[in-house]
Amino acid sequence: MTNHDEAATVRPLTLAWVSQHLEAGERIVGAEALHGGATADMRRLTIGTRDGGTRHLVLRSFVDPTRQGPAEDLLHREADALTTLTGAGVPAPGLVAVDPIAAHCEYPSLLMTHLPGRTVLDDGGLETRLPLLARQLVAVHAVRPAVRPREYVALTTADTVVTPEGADAAVWAAAIDVIRKPAPRYEGRFLHRDFQPGNVLFDLPPEDPADAVGARIAGVVDWAAASWGPADLDVAHCSTNLALLHGPAWGLRFTEAYQEAGGMLAAAADERLYWQVREPLAFSEEVQWVAQPWREAGRTEMTTRAVEERLDAYVTCLMDALG
Repeated sequence: MTNHDEAATVRPLTLAWVSQHLEAGERIVGAEALHGGATADMRRLTIGTRDGGTRHLVLRSFVDPTRQGPAEDLLHREADALTTLTGAGVPAPGLVAVDPIAAHCEYPSLLMTHLPGRTVLDDGGLETRLPLLARQLVAVHAVRPAVRPREYVALTTADTVVTPEGADAAVWAAAIDVIRKPAPRYEGRFLHRDFQPGNVLFDLPPEDPADAVGARIAGVVDWAAASWGPADLDVAHCSTNLALLHGPAWGLRFTEAYQEAGGMLAAAADERLYWQVREPLAFSEEVQWVAQPWREAGRTEMTTRAVEERLDAYVTCLMDALG
C-alpha cells in the first residue's frame, strides 16, 4: 500500500478490518490524511477495484486515548445518522462499517463512502453559496428519523461564558442573562448539530471557483453530533460560523436565508434570541480551538484575537437587534 504521507499510515488490524468490508477482488492501494477533523483522524483510502479502476472510502479513527470513551458514543451516533439519511434526500456519506469499541481495529473507527467536492471558506462567492447552505439545512430539518436521536446537548452555561478582552461588559452580561432563563419550548427536528461551511462540500465550476455561479452542494459530512432539538440551534450555529468567518452581517443574513428557504424558527422574538445568543456564547469558551482549523485551511488572518473581535461584534449585533 502506498501512503501519500506518513500521517496517513493505517495500522494492520484496521487494514484487515477494512479489507473485510471491500467487494470481492478489491484491495487497499493508498491512504491519504484528510485535514480538518477536530476530534478524530480522517483518512481517504484508495481502493483498487476488480476492473482495474479505483474508488475511495473514508476512515475515521479516534486515536487519542482520552477520547476513547466519547468515541463509542460519537461513532454510534454517526452510524445511526448515516443510516437514517440513506435515501432521505440529503447528500451524506453512506455507512460501510463501524467498530465503536475497537473490537477489531487498533482504535474505535468508522468506514464510510467518500463524497466529491471540497469545503469553501473564502469570502468570494458567498452571496451565491449562502442560499444553498440555507436550503440544505432546511432539507436536513425535514428528515423524519424512524428512531429519534438523543436530545441536543447545550454547549455552554451562563457561568462558563468567557467575555472577550475589550468587549462591552454590559452587553455581554445582558447576553448571558438571556441564557440564564430556562430553554424555550420547541418543536423538535433532526439536527446536524455542527452544520457549518467546514462540514459542507461544494462542487464548484473549475473555470472560476471563486465566482461560485453554478455551484452546488455535493455533500454534508461529520454527523457524529446528530441530535434532536430546535431548528433554531442549527441555524444559530451556522450563523455564528459565518459571522466569524465573513463578518457579523453574514450571520444575520443566514438566519434570513433559512426562513426564505422555507425554514421555520421560533415564533417569539425572545425565544429566537435565546437560541441565537446561546451559540456565540458557547464559542467564547473555545475561540482558539475554533480558529486553528480555519488558519490551517488557508485563512491565516483568522487569529484567535481576530475571531474574538468578530465574536464580540456579532453578540453586539444580536443584542442591538433586540433593542
